[in-house]
Amino acid sequence: MKKILVTLCVLISGILSHHSHGQSYDIVIYGGTSAGVAAAIQASRMNKSVVLIEPTHRLGGLTTGGLGQTDIGKKQAIGGISREFYQEIKAYYNQPENWKWQQKSEYMDGGQTRTQAGEDAMWTFEPSAALKVYHKMLEGEKIDIVYGERLLRSEAGVKKSNGAIQSITMESGKTFKGKMFMDATYEGDLMATAGVSYTVGRESNAQYKESLNGVQANYWSVTLKGKASRNAKNHNFVPGVDPYVEKGNPESGLLPYIIEGGPGIDGSGDKKVQAYGFRMCLTDHPDNRIPFQKPEGYQEINYELLFRNFEAGETVLPWINSTMPNRKTDTNNRQGFSTDFVGQNHDYPEASYEEREKIVEAHRTYQQGLMWTLANHPRIPEKVRNVYSQWGTSKDEFERGDGWQNQLYIREARRMVSDLVMTQQHCERIEVIDDAVGLAAYGMDSHNIQRYVDHNGYVQNEGNVEAHVDGPYPISYRAIIPKKTEATNLFVPVCLSASHIAFGSIRMEPVFMVLGQSSAIAASLAIDAGVSVQDLPYERLKSELTANKQRLE
Repeated sequence: MKKILVTLCVLISGILSHHSHGQSYDIVIYGGTSAGVAAAIQASRMNKSVVLIEPTHRLGGLTTGGLGQTDIGKKQAIGGISREFYQEIKAYYNQPENWKWQQKSEYMDGGQTRTQAGEDAMWTFEPSAALKVYHKMLEGEKIDIVYGERLLRSEAGVKKSNGAIQSITMESGKTFKGKMFMDATYEGDLMATAGVSYTVGRESNAQYKESLNGVQANYWSVTLKGKASRNAKNHNFVPGVDPYVEKGNPESGLLPYIIEGGPGIDGSGDKKVQAYGFRMCLTDHPDNRIPFQKPEGYQEINYELLFRNFEAGETVLPWINSTMPNRKTDTNNRQGFSTDFVGQNHDYPEASYEEREKIVEAHRTYQQGLMWTLANHPRIPEKVRNVYSQWGTSKDEFERGDGWQNQLYIREARRMVSDLVMTQQHCERIEVIDDAVGLAAYGMDSHNIQRYVDHNGYVQNEGNVEAHVDGPYPISYRAIIPKKTEATNLFVPVCLSASHIAFGSIRMEPVFMVLGQSSAIAASLAIDAGVSVQDLPYERLKSELTANKQRLE
């Protein structure tokens, strides 16, 4: 009997393998992020055959990976499938059975995005709720979803002919043919493997005539419209924190995670990207809480700057602990030493899969150690320990079993360089494009990028930028498609063409959903018209975007 079962399994496996090898679709989407999910739904609604390939085993990227505190800026900017998602979130929490750990009446959302009375949508949610909503939205659609397949990141991974991608091949050897392709990953792996121009890091201010790009080591900067921007002033150390292993002795060497030398000339470019971290889903419910554990290989010296920052007079808790339903949180970085692993991700965008896994694991170990330290270490003030020790990761959220997710917050990696680059001028509406595919509305925002010793001999963080935008501004169609000479049938809604500081405003999950949906609409229209994505008439696209409830102005 056992032998027969094994034989059957082998036969079925062979049939499935043969079925998926070289299978052809209208639209092939690589990356099951929020953008990829929205794109797949839209492609299905336009009666296109579509495959959604997710390298991991969980859809939704950051939206299902802990970022339940939706960063928007202006809610009226969000339309289409993106708004549908947040409306479905509201419907989910209107069901009493989905309130397990508290009563709905007990929940009050906190943080910068709050749901007002009478709104048709809800903007805060548990990761598990987001995942259920995505699966519900996908249920009625004709979408092939493929999990656990990573793109072969070599010449053999992308086959092109006359500038058009013909097929993409996975590490397993599975090949997916298509008329249109989409890179919906946070890293831009398909875009890069296809030979599309891109950049990593910060441009100099001079490159695009910006004021908030490049090195930002001064406390204040000025936007192009003359408004103050809070830069190094926020998320920094208390004055006077010593950077050396032995206080006051440069010969003893620098503490971990501090660079040698200064930050660079203000406004100059580099190849460094803003910090990553896990958006933790914590709980204080005793029946659902996993207390913070000291990770294997814990080294106290890695948190010496945290101790010294408190000893120098830090009074603010180093986290933003926004409340989510069911006594959970979306926990984000705050102050000088917090959940952002500053400077330890610069190799990530171009790294191999194996190297990336090591970087992700290093981030997790760092953050696990940080949380254990804040909750337990005797050098942390007692009143701080008393707060953190009430919290822990949630038992019922992620597959790992320890309450930690697999999805790291990749705030920025590669960025395409196409015929139009979104810049600070577009964010501030000094320049306004005329081929909108969606709106962005969040402030121009960058987390810290590096940690250095200042001219006084103390430790500082550099790279934080927080600059207001006056209101929603349009994102150009040309920013989500490559140059025609590089690929005629590819869309890049996540690693789109934008400068570092403009990407810092655009890079929000609801906006990625908008751009994913718009990409799928454009892809479908280009297939129907038999034209390259660059030759699709914008008026035709605009009409279809509007019909699908995208907000363009």
